Amino acid sequence: MMVLVVDPMEAVLARVDTGELGDPLPVLAYLAGQAVEVGEDELNGARRRALLLVAAGGDPHRDLDVDDRAVRALAADLYTAERRDQLAGSLDALVLRVRDLPTAREAAIFLAGDADFAFRLYALALLAEALDE
Repeated sequence: MMVLVVDPMEAVLARVDTGELGDPLPVLAYLAGQAVEVGEDELNGARRRALLLVAAGGDPHRDLDVDDRAVRALAADLYTAERRDQLAGSLDALVLRVRDLPTAREAAIFLAGDADFAFRLYALALLAEALDE
């Protein structure tokens, strides 16, 4: 009997390509960001500070965007040249991985061309994850 092993990342990327997960940019930035090395204590502290900014800005359940003050603050707290390079390398690998998925490929190429923007989208995804918890 042959067992078919499905890569969970491939399933997510296919859903990104169909538009099922909404805007592909933050999803791909989050996926690429899994390669960024951030210690748990540092991440939790930076998220807490960003969450305070979200709360101070009014409705904590409002939609955030990449230019939101809390997102920019989280990105600045986590930013190092090494982490930016880790994200950029992961995005480059993602471009190759989605080469047969036109929507995901276009989004990945866009992100790979602007690592600073991609880093803010990564921060947005991390903040959204914290808000969901």
